[in-house]
Amino acid sequence: MGMNGFLHWWHSLPSQMNPVIFSTGSFALRWYGMMYIIAFAIVYLLTLYRLDTEKLPFKRSFVGDVLTWAMVGVVLGGHLGYILFYGTRSFLADPLGSFIPWSSSPEGCHFSGISGMSYHGGVIGVIIALLIFTRSQKRGFFETFDLFIPSIPLGYTFGRLGNFINGELYGRVTDASIGMYFPLAPTHELRHPSQLYEAFFEGIVLFLILWLLRKKSLFSAMGLFVFVLNIFASLMLSSVLYC
Repeated sequence: MGMNGFLHWWHSLPSQMNPVIFSTGSFALRWYGMMYIIAFAIVYLLTLYRLDTEKLPFKRSFVGDVLTWAMVGVVLGGHLGYILFYGTRSFLADPLGSFIPWSSSPEGCHFSGISGMSYHGGVIGVIIALLIFTRSQKRGFFETFDLFIPSIPLGYTFGRLGNFINGELYGRVTDASIGMYFPLAPTHELRHPSQLYEAFFEGIVLFLILWLLRKKSLFSAMGLFVFVLNIFASLMLSSVLYC
């Protein structure tokens, strides 16, 4: 494959992606949902690794409990955030359908899933969930936060890969060869693969930084600072690259 062949493959990659892993009847297993499962599994396993190797003062069951609350927070917060920021019109037209993963048609009732997740809504949902959980367990919010923060960016990477496979959250039009044609875009023009940028810089790069510095005495303040900085960086990237 020459350079022209590679560029053609790269530019058309989004149109070759199938967001559905497999389907049976009205049920479809999608890569987007699978990426969430992989993300939580990675955070879970890496945090257990920290407990085993760093002798941290937490029980293994505590990790699973926190992540269970975090899952609820990210799903509810992410979806409510999406409705608030992007899907208010759809919600007003069909309030019940915005929350129930089933839809009806002349052919019958079928599973449609809950579509629409906001990253920043998910972050807010997780923070609220952890505040409630840590208070109920008489645990410090920030010490719990520090336990998980080094591995979260790697989980975030898979969330953005899910966006890429879905062909959503594509960037602005570009003349650069790194651009791609996204089938869901309003025009057939090369666009920045913003999902991949975020997966790399806010996912892999940030994970490496936090993981290497996780044992430093100033990690608590640094971890919170980097986490907040990551949110603002995401907002800035969205304003520059996203449509």
